Amino acid sequence: MKAETYISVDVEADGPIPGPYSMVSFGMTVAGRMTGRRFERTDPESQTFYAELRPISDDWVAEALAVSGLDRATLQREGRDPAEAMTEAAAWVREVCGDDLPVLAAFPLSYDWMWMYWYFLRFTGQSPFGHSRCIDIKTLYAAKAVVPVAWATKRQMPREVRARRPHTHNALDDAIEQAELLQNLMLWPGAARRGRDASDVGGTAAPDLGGTASSDLGGTDSPDLGGTASPDLSGAASPD
Repeated sequence: MKAETYISVDVEADGPIPGPYSMVSFGMTVAGRMTGRRFERTDPESQTFYAELRPISDDWVAEALAVSGLDRATLQREGRDPAEAMTEAAAWVREVCGDDLPVLAAFPLSYDWMWMYWYFLRFTGQSPFGHSRCIDIKTLYAAKAVVPVAWATKRQMPREVRARRPHTHNALDDAIEQAELLQNLMLWPGAARRGRDASDVGGTAAPDLGGTASSDLGGTDSPDLGGTASPDLSGAASPD
């Protein structure tokens, strides 16, 4: 079995989709290695890549760009050529992974993968992550915590799982924060295991997370899964 290197990636963009809108910055960091059944964490600040890109289109959503804190005029003047930046990014991935298979990790994966895959194919012809070597941190938490995907938000996570670093909407800062979250999750036994251990020790059954009321995993009230609308992320930068 070939080892894998997990690369935490965060993207900031000026609109909802690539092509009509632009990726304005992205950050990457090595989160760790999966060797067989063992995960080895890495200092997420030790091997990093960051780039701010020149816009590729005339359209942008002001509110989305504002989230990143970047200025469009400055990006047009000083942003890196996308082809140059993506070529260098692909070379960096190959260098830090060596003989390992690169795996892109993000929260949520759907957003960051969409942008990175499109930019890699558009400007280099291929992605170092292939077509599907990726892991969604949001889904990983939902599976290990035994909760619905709608519950898989950072504020619902147990304190020991959450990253201590802040989420700043600087792409490199957030890639590092996200790497810490992934590391914690990979080493976390999960809610079901913790419940079984508690049952074995204390003689009580683990709470049923699949019945009527879900237990509070993060110290906040549970979200309303049926009576409120989901937040509109279509014009914003990467969701938390």
